[in-house]
Amino acid sequence: MPLSNQQSRDMAALFHPYSPLSQLAETGPLIVERGEGVRVYDGHGKDYIEAMSGLWSTALGWGENELAETAAEQMRKLSYGHVFAGKSHEPAVALAEALKELSPFPTGKVFFASSGSEANDTQIKFAWYAANARGTPKKKKIISRQRAYHGVTIASASLTGLAPVHKSFDLPLDFARHTDCPHYYRAAMPGESELDFSARMAANLETLIQKEGPDTIAAMIVEPVMGAGGAIMPPEGYFDAVTQVLDKYALPLIDDEVITGFGRTGEWFGCAKYGFEPDTMSLAKALTSAYLPLSAVLLSPELSDIIDEESRRIGVLGHGFTYGGHPVSCAVALKTIEIYKRRDIVGHVRHVSHRFLECLATIAEHPLVGEAQGVGLIAGVELVADKDAKTPFDPSQMVAQRLGRIAEEEGLIVRPLPGERFAICPPLVISEDEIDELFARLSKALDRTLAWTRKS
Repeated sequence: MPLSNQQSRDMAALFHPYSPLSQLAETGPLIVERGEGVRVYDGHGKDYIEAMSGLWSTALGWGENELAETAAEQMRKLSYGHVFAGKSHEPAVALAEALKELSPFPTGKVFFASSGSEANDTQIKFAWYAANARGTPKKKKIISRQRAYHGVTIASASLTGLAPVHKSFDLPLDFARHTDCPHYYRAAMPGESELDFSARMAANLETLIQKEGPDTIAAMIVEPVMGAGGAIMPPEGYFDAVTQVLDKYALPLIDDEVITGFGRTGEWFGCAKYGFEPDTMSLAKALTSAYLPLSAVLLSPELSDIIDEESRRIGVLGHGFTYGGHPVSCAVALKTIEIYKRRDIVGHVRHVSHRFLECLATIAEHPLVGEAQGVGLIAGVELVADKDAKTPFDPSQMVAQRLGRIAEEEGLIVRPLPGERFAICPPLVISEDEIDELFARLSKALDRTLAWTRKS
């Protein structure tokens, strides 16, 4: 089918991140015109269940008037403000206080940026800043994991453990180290239990720490649920085993909650769901329900004090972003948090998650599905050529990409991911009936994709 005029204009004017550009030139992009609730609509009025919340982010769905009204009111009152050079404003102060109150670990101060990438870039810089302040200048390496996703700035992309983020960008930089991806389905040894697998992952982490030298390592960074690397859930006992190793060597843990923060797992934060306490935390996406750009870094009291003391010694804290702590974004974030509490969104996630996981278990039986795992309202599904043998598809077939396009034809938006996986991450306000409809559309897409694989 030839591209529409709007699609042709798009392809002539835009680069599309994380898109197979050669394929996109033939198919054109899906151009969305409006959204309401858990659905978005194209220019022809066709509805799509947006089962990815945009980019894991639109927690309250589309068309939330309270957020629009809050933004308009704040824009009329103070359309721009900043926190540089001794300036401040009430929305930033109130939001920092609210985040400290919500935080699942002791928090000293909050630093605002505009995106998850900027938040994790800030985590790196503050880890280095603190190491120098402590007189341990060799502690600059940060351990991440294969298939992790922590952003796309030069520094945060170095922590990301995905080849396309590195290839031809001369990345990763040499401060980043990557330990195993804890994907039990693909990496477990025959007969190995999840607990034994987690113990092996922790032992491999300790071996890496010893090889690099504990005195050279500043921190480890983790996602409670690995997002763009495959929507991979941690196996049983994983975080218990890993944090024991980190505690043994007194290494801080950076918690990247950009996807899992604010109820996605059925708890306010993913670290609470999986029972570990970090030293710092990165937040973004659902912080404003993605209505406006904003991210935050939450710092322990000890790290806050060290940064404060070092900046006093130097004379200034030489880090910040023009839009970090933007008053309109902060006001919308405050209203978003208020809505989460008032409507008990976390409780709603716990309630509807039962239906979500039941439907996920049903599609796990599909001949094309090798693994389907989920928690709360997030799931990762792996497509395989042979279900019993776990035989993967040849990557050149791009089966997950094909599934994504067929799903769109069925009125469903999912996210193809590396390893012939796709993610499901609907708005947190989704109802049980909408969950049923989501999986009905997905089931049709899986059937059509299976038929395509058998013909190709």
